[in-house]
Amino acid sequence: MAVLALKVLDKNGKTICVSRGEDFVSLVCTAQYQEGDRIVLETSEKNIYVMLQMDDAMGIAFCYITGNVSFAIPFGEKRISYSPKAFYGNRHYLCARTAREDEIRAYRNLALNVYDQHGDTGCYPHATANVETRGESVFAARNAIDGVCENRSHGEWPYESWGINMQDDAEMTLDFGRTVEAEKIVLYTRSDFPHDNWWRQVKVTFSDGSETVWDLEKSALPHVLEFEKKKINSLRLSDLIKADDPSPFPALSQIEVYGYNCRG
Repeated sequence: MAVLALKVLDKNGKTICVSRGEDFVSLVCTAQYQEGDRIVLETSEKNIYVMLQMDDAMGIAFCYITGNVSFAIPFGEKRISYSPKAFYGNRHYLCARTAREDEIRAYRNLALNVYDQHGDTGCYPHATANVETRGESVFAARNAIDGVCENRSHGEWPYESWGINMQDDAEMTLDFGRTVEAEKIVLYTRSDFPHDNWWRQVKVTFSDGSETVWDLEKSALPHVLEFEKKKINSLRLSDLIKADDPSPFPALSQIEVYGYNCRG
Protein backbone atom coordinates (compact mmCIF):
# COMPACT_ATOMS: atom_id res chain seq x y z
CA MET A 1 0.00 0.00 0.00
CA ALA A 2 1.33 3.42 -0.97
CA VAL A 3 0.38 6.68 0.67
CA LEU A 4 0.00 9.26 -2.09
CA ALA A 5 -0.15 13.04 -1.73
CA LEU A 6 -0.96 15.59 -4.43
CA LYS A 7 0.04 19.19 -3.84
CA VAL A 8 0.00 22.46 -5.72
CA LEU A 9 2.84 24.73 -4.59
CA ASP A 10 3.54 28.35 -5.48
CA LYS A 11 6.90 29.73 -6.62
CA ASN A 12 8.04 30.06 -3.00
CA GLY A 13 7.14 26.49 -2.11
CA LYS A 14 4.00 27.51 -0.18
CA THR A 15 1.17 24.98 -0.37
CA ILE A 16 -1.86 26.21 -2.29
CA CYS A 17 -3.83 22.99 -1.86
CA VAL A 18 -3.14 19.39 -0.87
CA SER A 19 -4.83 16.01 -0.59
CA ARG A 20 -3.67 12.58 0.64
CA GLY A 21 -4.88 9.00 0.40
CA GLU A 22 -3.90 5.34 0.44
CA ASP A 23 -3.36 3.99 -3.11
CA PHE A 24 -5.68 6.72 -4.43
CA VAL A 25 -5.78 10.48 -4.09
CA SER A 26 -7.76 13.21 -5.81
CA LEU A 27 -7.46 16.97 -5.57
CA VAL A 28 -9.63 19.85 -6.77
CA CYS A 29 -7.67 23.09 -7.05
CA THR A 30 -9.89 26.17 -7.27
CA ALA A 31 -7.08 28.65 -7.82
CA GLN A 32 -5.92 30.06 -11.13
CA TYR A 33 -2.34 28.94 -11.65
CA GLN A 34 0.40 31.56 -11.50
CA GLU A 35 3.86 31.45 -13.03
CA GLY A 36 6.19 29.42 -10.83
CA ASP A 37 3.46 27.10 -9.52
CA ARG A 38 4.26 23.38 -9.40
CA ILE A 39 2.30 20.17 -9.01
CA VAL A 40 3.93 17.62 -6.72
CA LEU A 41 3.13 13.95 -6.26
CA GLU A 42 4.62 12.48 -3.10
CA THR A 43 4.62 8.74 -2.50
CA SER A 44 5.59 6.60 0.48
CA GLU A 45 6.91 3.93 -1.89
CA LYS A 46 9.42 4.23 -4.71
CA ASN A 47 9.58 2.34 -8.00
CA ILE A 48 5.85 1.85 -8.47
CA TYR A 49 3.40 2.10 -11.35
CA VAL A 50 0.91 4.94 -11.04
CA MET A 51 -2.06 6.16 -13.06
CA LEU A 52 -1.47 9.91 -12.91
CA GLN A 53 -3.55 12.91 -13.95
CA MET A 54 -2.07 16.35 -13.36
CA ASP A 55 -4.62 18.10 -15.56
CA ASP A 56 -8.09 17.01 -16.64
CA ALA A 57 -7.53 18.31 -20.19
CA MET A 58 -4.48 16.04 -20.60
CA GLY A 59 -5.97 12.88 -19.15
CA ILE A 60 -4.52 9.99 -17.20
CA ALA A 61 -1.01 8.67 -17.89
CA PHE A 62 0.45 5.28 -16.99
CA CYS A 63 3.77 6.16 -15.36
CA TYR A 64 6.62 4.48 -13.52
CA ILE A 65 7.46 6.54 -10.45
CA THR A 66 10.94 6.29 -8.91
CA GLY A 67 10.34 8.92 -6.23
CA ASN A 68 8.47 12.14 -5.64
CA VAL A 69 7.39 13.86 -8.86
CA SER A 70 7.56 17.61 -9.43
CA PHE A 71 5.88 19.11 -12.49
CA ALA A 72 6.36 22.78 -13.41
CA ILE A 73 3.12 24.25 -14.74
CA PRO A 74 4.03 25.74 -18.14
CA PHE A 75 3.76 29.46 -18.81
CA GLY A 76 4.84 31.81 -21.57
CA GLU A 77 6.81 30.20 -24.38
CA LYS A 78 6.63 26.80 -22.67
CA ARG A 79 2.84 26.92 -22.75
CA ILE A 80 2.48 26.75 -26.55
CA SER A 81 3.56 23.11 -26.82
CA TYR A 82 0.50 22.10 -24.74
CA SER A 83 -3.20 22.20 -25.54
CA PRO A 84 -4.61 25.68 -24.79
CA LYS A 85 -7.19 23.93 -22.58
CA ALA A 86 -4.52 22.47 -20.29
CA PHE A 87 -3.89 24.16 -16.91
CA TYR A 88 -6.40 26.89 -17.82
CA GLY A 89 -9.04 28.46 -15.58
CA ASN A 90 -9.70 28.28 -11.85
CA ARG A 91 -11.01 24.73 -11.43
CA HIS A 92 -8.62 21.82 -11.87
CA TYR A 93 -9.10 18.11 -11.12
CA LEU A 94 -5.98 16.08 -10.33
CA CYS A 95 -5.76 12.44 -9.28
CA ALA A 96 -3.35 9.55 -8.84
CA ARG A 97 -3.69 5.89 -7.93
CA THR A 98 -1.46 2.86 -7.87
CA ALA A 99 -1.91 0.87 -11.07
CA ARG A 100 -3.75 -2.45 -11.04
CA GLU A 101 -1.91 -5.65 -11.90
CA ASP A 102 -3.84 -6.05 -15.18
CA GLU A 103 -2.82 -2.52 -16.17
CA ILE A 104 0.81 -3.23 -15.39
CA ARG A 105 0.81 -6.47 -17.39
CA ALA A 106 -1.08 -5.07 -20.39
CA TYR A 107 0.44 -4.73 -23.85
CA ARG A 108 0.89 -0.99 -24.35
CA ASN A 109 2.82 1.89 -25.85
CA LEU A 110 5.70 1.94 -23.37
CA ALA A 111 6.98 5.31 -24.60
CA LEU A 112 3.90 7.39 -23.81
CA ASN A 113 4.11 10.02 -21.07
CA VAL A 114 2.12 13.23 -21.49
CA TYR A 115 3.68 14.61 -18.28
CA ASP A 116 7.33 14.29 -19.28
CA GLN A 117 9.47 17.40 -18.72
CA HIS A 118 13.12 18.43 -18.75
CA GLY A 119 15.27 17.28 -15.86
CA ASP A 120 15.07 14.38 -13.44
CA THR A 121 11.35 14.37 -12.73
CA GLY A 122 11.14 10.88 -11.17
CA CYS A 123 8.43 10.06 -13.71
CA TYR A 124 9.03 7.66 -16.61
CA PRO A 125 9.22 7.18 -19.55
CA HIS A 126 11.51 10.17 -20.10
CA ALA A 127 12.93 11.60 -23.35
CA THR A 128 16.21 13.51 -23.64
CA ALA A 129 18.26 14.75 -26.57
CA ASN A 130 21.64 16.31 -27.24
CA VAL A 131 19.94 19.13 -29.18
CA GLU A 132 16.53 20.81 -29.33
CA THR A 133 16.07 23.53 -31.94
CA ARG A 134 16.89 26.92 -30.37
CA GLY A 135 15.83 25.51 -26.99
CA GLU A 136 12.20 26.17 -27.90
CA SER A 137 9.46 24.16 -26.21
CA VAL A 138 7.77 23.26 -29.51
CA PHE A 139 10.95 21.38 -30.52
CA ALA A 140 11.68 19.63 -27.20
CA ALA A 141 12.33 15.89 -27.00
CA ARG A 142 9.34 15.44 -24.66
CA ASN A 143 7.03 16.31 -27.56
CA ALA A 144 7.92 13.00 -29.21
CA ILE A 145 6.31 10.99 -26.39
CA ASP A 146 3.26 13.14 -25.58
CA GLY A 147 0.82 11.04 -27.62
CA VAL A 148 0.15 13.68 -30.31
CA CYS A 149 0.82 12.08 -33.71
CA GLU A 150 -0.20 15.01 -35.93
CA ASN A 151 2.80 15.53 -38.23
CA ARG A 152 1.63 17.66 -41.17
CA SER A 153 2.81 21.03 -39.85
CA HIS A 154 5.22 22.41 -37.23
CA GLY A 155 5.14 24.85 -34.35
CA GLU A 156 2.49 25.31 -31.66
CA TRP A 157 0.35 22.42 -30.34
CA PRO A 158 -0.77 20.09 -31.87
CA TYR A 159 2.22 20.40 -34.24
CA GLU A 160 4.98 20.20 -31.61
CA SER A 161 7.89 17.88 -32.44
CA TRP A 162 11.49 17.05 -31.61
CA GLY A 163 13.58 19.40 -33.73
CA ILE A 164 17.30 18.80 -34.25
CA ASN A 165 18.51 22.32 -35.16
CA MET A 166 19.88 20.94 -38.46
CA GLN A 167 22.60 18.98 -36.59
CA ASP A 168 23.85 15.79 -38.21
CA ASP A 169 24.95 14.37 -34.85
CA ALA A 170 21.51 14.74 -33.22
CA GLU A 171 20.49 11.92 -30.88
CA MET A 172 17.44 11.23 -28.74
CA THR A 173 17.34 8.80 -25.81
CA LEU A 174 14.18 7.24 -24.45
CA ASP A 175 14.56 6.00 -20.87
CA PHE A 176 11.85 3.70 -19.51
CA GLY A 177 13.12 3.85 -15.92
CA ARG A 178 12.71 0.06 -15.55
CA THR A 179 13.14 -3.08 -17.64
CA VAL A 180 10.57 -3.59 -20.37
CA GLU A 181 10.10 -6.18 -23.08
CA ALA A 182 9.77 -4.37 -26.41
CA GLU A 183 8.94 -5.79 -29.84
CA LYS A 184 7.87 -2.88 -32.04
CA ILE A 185 8.76 0.76 -32.68
CA VAL A 186 6.54 3.21 -34.57
CA LEU A 187 7.87 6.57 -35.79
CA TYR A 188 5.79 9.50 -37.00
CA THR A 189 8.35 11.65 -38.79
CA ARG A 190 7.30 15.26 -39.33
CA SER A 191 5.92 15.68 -42.83
CA ASP A 192 5.31 19.37 -43.37
CA PHE A 193 6.44 19.16 -46.96
CA PRO A 194 8.04 21.08 -48.67
CA HIS A 195 9.16 22.84 -45.48
CA ASP A 196 10.50 19.58 -44.08
CA ASN A 197 13.18 17.15 -45.11
CA TRP A 198 12.97 13.54 -43.93
CA TRP A 199 15.34 10.85 -42.72
CA ARG A 200 16.08 8.08 -45.16
CA GLN A 201 17.85 6.10 -42.45
CA VAL A 202 18.12 6.02 -38.64
CA LYS A 203 19.98 3.80 -36.21
CA VAL A 204 18.29 2.38 -33.13
CA THR A 205 20.61 1.31 -30.31
CA PHE A 206 19.10 -0.69 -27.47
CA SER A 207 20.38 -0.81 -23.90
CA ASP A 208 21.10 -4.54 -24.27
CA GLY A 209 23.88 -3.61 -26.70
CA SER A 210 22.05 -4.57 -29.88
CA GLU A 211 21.34 -2.13 -32.68
CA THR A 212 19.55 -1.94 -35.99
CA VAL A 213 19.72 0.35 -39.00
CA TRP A 214 16.26 1.32 -40.17
CA ASP A 215 15.51 2.53 -43.70
CA LEU A 216 12.69 5.08 -43.92
CA GLU A 217 10.90 6.79 -46.79
CA LYS A 218 9.17 10.09 -47.45
CA SER A 219 5.75 9.64 -45.86
CA ALA A 220 3.28 11.15 -43.42
CA LEU A 221 2.23 7.61 -42.50
CA PRO A 222 3.73 5.83 -39.48
CA HIS A 223 6.97 3.89 -39.99
CA VAL A 224 6.84 0.50 -38.27
CA LEU A 225 9.80 -1.59 -37.13
CA GLU A 226 9.06 -5.03 -35.67
CA PHE A 227 11.77 -7.16 -34.08
CA GLU A 228 12.32 -10.10 -31.78
CA LYS A 229 11.42 -9.25 -28.21
CA LYS A 230 14.17 -7.45 -26.30
CA LYS A 231 14.50 -6.78 -22.58
CA ILE A 232 15.74 -3.21 -22.36
CA ASN A 233 15.55 -0.16 -20.12
CA SER A 234 16.31 2.45 -22.79
CA LEU A 235 16.93 3.01 -26.49
CA ARG A 236 18.62 5.70 -28.57
CA LEU A 237 17.92 7.14 -32.02
CA SER A 238 21.08 8.33 -33.80
CA ASP A 239 22.87 8.48 -37.18
CA LEU A 240 19.91 10.34 -38.64
CA ILE A 241 20.68 10.52 -42.35
CA LYS A 242 18.73 13.18 -44.21
CA ALA A 243 17.35 12.69 -47.70
CA ASP A 244 18.81 14.58 -50.66
CA ASP A 245 16.33 17.44 -50.46
CA PRO A 246 16.71 21.25 -50.37
CA SER A 247 15.07 21.49 -46.94
CA PRO A 248 17.40 21.25 -43.91
CA PHE A 249 14.55 20.51 -41.46
CA PRO A 250 13.81 16.87 -40.64
CA ALA A 251 12.05 16.29 -37.29
CA LEU A 252 10.23 13.67 -35.25
CA SER A 253 6.59 14.11 -34.25
CA GLN A 254 6.18 10.92 -32.22
CA ILE A 255 7.85 7.68 -31.21
CA GLU A 256 5.88 4.70 -29.90
CA VAL A 257 7.41 1.55 -28.43
CA TYR A 258 5.12 -1.45 -27.97
CA GLY A 259 5.51 -4.32 -25.56
CA TYR A 260 5.18 -5.30 -21.91
CA ASN A 261 6.52 -4.34 -18.49
CA CYS A 262 8.80 -6.99 -17.02
CA ARG A 263 7.62 -8.28 -13.63
CA GLY A 264 9.78 -10.20 -11.19
